[in-house]
Amino acid sequence: MLLAKECEKRRVAVGRNGKTRGYPLGGEGPLNNRKSVGIPEAVGLYDPRLEHDSCGVGFVANIKGKPSHEIVTNALTMLENMDHRGACGCESNTGDGAGILTGLPHDFLVKVAKRDAGIQLPAKGNYGAGLVFLPSDSEQRLACEKKMEEVIAAEGQKFLGWRDVPTDNSSLGPSARRIEPKMKMLFIEGVKHRSGEALERSLFTIRKLASNACFALNMDQSGYFYICSLSTKVFIYKGQLTPAQVTLYFADLRDADFSSHLALVHSRFSTNTFPSWDRAQPFRFMAHNGEINTRRGNINWMRAREGMFQSSTMSPEEIEKIKPVIEPEGSDSADFDNCLELLIRSGRTLPHSVMMMIPEAWQNHESMDPRRRAFYEYHSSLMEPWDGPASVAFTDGDCIGAVLDRNGLRPSRYYVTTDGMVIMASEVGVLPVPAESVAKK
Repeated sequence: MLLAKECEKRRVAVGRNGKTRGYPLGGEGPLNNRKSVGIPEAVGLYDPRLEHDSCGVGFVANIKGKPSHEIVTNALTMLENMDHRGACGCESNTGDGAGILTGLPHDFLVKVAKRDAGIQLPAKGNYGAGLVFLPSDSEQRLACEKKMEEVIAAEGQKFLGWRDVPTDNSSLGPSARRIEPKMKMLFIEGVKHRSGEALERSLFTIRKLASNACFALNMDQSGYFYICSLSTKVFIYKGQLTPAQVTLYFADLRDADFSSHLALVHSRFSTNTFPSWDRAQPFRFMAHNGEINTRRGNINWMRAREGMFQSSTMSPEEIEKIKPVIEPEGSDSADFDNCLELLIRSGRTLPHSVMMMIPEAWQNHESMDPRRRAFYEYHSSLMEPWDGPASVAFTDGDCIGAVLDRNGLRPSRYYVTTDGMVIMASEVGVLPVPAESVAKK
């Protein structure tokens, strides 16, 4: 239910399949802690936390792990061909969100870090990099940068520097441009934990602490702090964009030296929820087409468990630093990603974690292998399913895959080619493949 003063701020969004829906623009008045810019306040019986989304998702990967710029361009082509799965506002050039996740492009980063910021990067795997959304106001931006640098030092790692990310907002509509953050790239060298999963966990802790510290600054409406990714393995470019605007907005993606062995893309249709720069996907480990219908229960159970957390990889003091696990004001997909990240950082593999969160319908599956049934039955005592019509693609930079919900209500399709490529998407045809090169589909 929307009250009259909220209805005055409505705008209609039109999906590229002709469907329409509306949502409040919001974004007026002071920005509360933990609020995404552009997301409205709860009013009367209306609560924006109860919204869901449904989108398009896909990935391209080289099975042998061979990086190339072609994988990036193919993924961007796939993204643009899923334009109909996204949505725009009454301004056709203001999108609901789109983005791309790739492997960390080490050679490219070495070049631009030295050229643009005078930073000499260490060997691959010994540093983390990420894209950070910062406030457009220079005073607030400097405050956030200082907090970030303080957290890095406190966690025993070495801050290497910031790089301004070249962007072109000339194709963006007024609504997206009004809340556009400042884009910067961050580099951190591993000192306390030099490489591997220990460094990944340290970067995870740094991100959580810095986010909490910057949200506590209680910035005004121009305040925007969000870390898209901070990792030794993956990098994310995303925003409140249409699929076609991703390549136009981020010049880095057009650089021939930008290579990856995998690329995960997402086009957002925020069915009845709200677009914002941080709610664009992919998130840090996944991209999602559908809805998590059990979201409120999943969040509440996770909060209830936080007091009982134990880990063989993190001390009790380190565990306290990563709370709350589910970050407020996220979408259902963001909540899922928060939980998935926790499971992975606790020492589980990515496939293990995904199967815990989205189990098959195992209870009455008479022909299921007994060992697989035992896996699901055991983990059902640890975590309830994150249920809903969902197709989820996931990656940690080493492994990439996809899974459907137990009812298969958000189907996806995949091809494996004779030259070692795997192509998965919400539908067939988003990346043309010659019939003779298809080994399996």
